[in-house]
Amino acid sequence: MNRDKARLADPVACDPPPALNTYSARADSVLARVLPSPDQAPQELHRAMRYAVLGGGKRLRPVLVYAVGVALDAAPERLDASAAAVEIIHAYSLVHDDLPAMDDDQLRRGRPTCHVAFGEAMAILAGDALQALAFEVLAADPAMRDDANTHVEMLRTLAAACGSHGMAGGQALDLSAVGQRLTPDQLERMHVHKTGALIRASVRLGALAARCRDDVLLAALEQYGHCVGLAFQIRDDIIDVEGDSTVIGKTAGKDAANAKPTYPAIVGMDASCAQLAHLTDRAIAALQPYGRRMDELVALARYVAEREN
Repeated sequence: MNRDKARLADPVACDPPPALNTYSARADSVLARVLPSPDQAPQELHRAMRYAVLGGGKRLRPVLVYAVGVALDAAPERLDASAAAVEIIHAYSLVHDDLPAMDDDQLRRGRPTCHVAFGEAMAILAGDALQALAFEVLAADPAMRDDANTHVEMLRTLAAACGSHGMAGGQALDLSAVGQRLTPDQLERMHVHKTGALIRASVRLGALAARCRDDVLLAALEQYGHCVGLAFQIRDDIIDVEGDSTVIGKTAGKDAANAKPTYPAIVGMDASCAQLAHLTDRAIAALQPYGRRMDELVALARYVAEREN
């Protein structure tokens, strides 16, 4: 085992940082509040929406919103709407990605996917309604009423992250790449859109909600978000090869079975681990000039690279 792979396999380093538990619990509370009641009509749609969002998960994207904002001295309540919005967008994307017309997955977060539990038609509607809800939650954010220009930029940031130059575009590239032999640059481009865009947006939303006006700091956070987003996908690709379905909460080995291009398939496992370590080091280096206030973000970058699910 090479040095990078050994470092990333260290089980001690895989413990979630305290921020992950603290902020994910807060995000869960906010999400449960902003999602429609399952007793409100149309009940089946609202049950499907809540099933898709509240069924577990790492909550990495809202955690990044909170960690960035708090590092820049924002109160957590100022970050709640942005944190909820990015997780709702993420949940919608998973519902649609799991559909038979996309990845055709049966298992998500250790239980049946939304379309298995509620049927295809209701899952599609749930995804559509979740996307709309994310923008409703962010647009109605009372914490941003006194700063219209920043509020509009936050809405633009989220919209760009999930459109044709973000998640949707990345998923289109993913679908067209099945069975193809991509170059490493093509693979990176696909994942920068499909996975990285919303992670970068989460980092930026935290900074904007904290009223960050420092262009140099914003650029450093953009670099951090880019590296963490790509590292997250590489680690996912590695877990798909090495992980156990009971641990990762979804079907292991699905990428290879579907002939999907992944980092281990294209560059090999050792090179994938080396690239993961390199991206993690770059993410941490981007924050180094800002000292101890970025400790939570540093810990989250390490967690992304070393997680087991």
